[in-house]
Amino acid sequence: MTNFKTVANGKIFDAAYEVNKSKFLAHVMHVDDEISARDFLQTIRKKYFDATHNCSAWILCERGDKQKSNDDGEPGGTAGNPILETIKKNELTNVAIVVTRYFGGIKLGAGGLIRAYSHTAALGINAAQIVQMTAFRKISVTLEYNFLATVENYLRNKKIRVVSTDYAEVVTLELLLLPEQTRNFLSELNDLTAANFLYEELGEVILPVEIPR
Repeated sequence: MTNFKTVANGKIFDAAYEVNKSKFLAHVMHVDDEISARDFLQTIRKKYFDATHNCSAWILCERGDKQKSNDDGEPGGTAGNPILETIKKNELTNVAIVVTRYFGGIKLGAGGLIRAYSHTAALGINAAQIVQMTAFRKISVTLEYNFLATVENYLRNKKIRVVSTDYAEVVTLELLLLPEQTRNFLSELNDLTAANFLYEELGEVILPVEIPR
């Protein structure tokens, strides 16, 4: 799975919203499958066991093939689906959102509930770190020490990721390149070293790239 947007892994992002004395809490998390999505939902339900509702939605797979929403006792279509539509609007996948509601005694009506759950889910997404899962080509470049400073300066200027550096009789750099960078990189490296380097493909790596806000 490559080139899709999601939220950063390993952290729960949250936000809060209040309208007509009802308090809404959004929790957003990266999930890779239904098991982790359900576990996340249960974690939030246990934490907010005294809440009026814990409504949820998630989208899984690169193309968003697996989708689920739950109104958790709210009128049908007023909670889970608005959360789901908010995830879709932001073009995210492998994401689960739970919106917890503490009822404040004033009914919001169907339209008010839809707006409140959508807005709270959007606040949760706005608080999250959004990343693009991106395919990189992992390569190995071996060269003589007299070229190292020039090549390292080039890599810094081009913001090319260096995975590791092995200092032996010669220097071996493991690098990550976007597929479209490779041809130009090899051409420029050829000029920098007068073609005195060895190059090896090491496969593909999928990594998150933060999307600037």
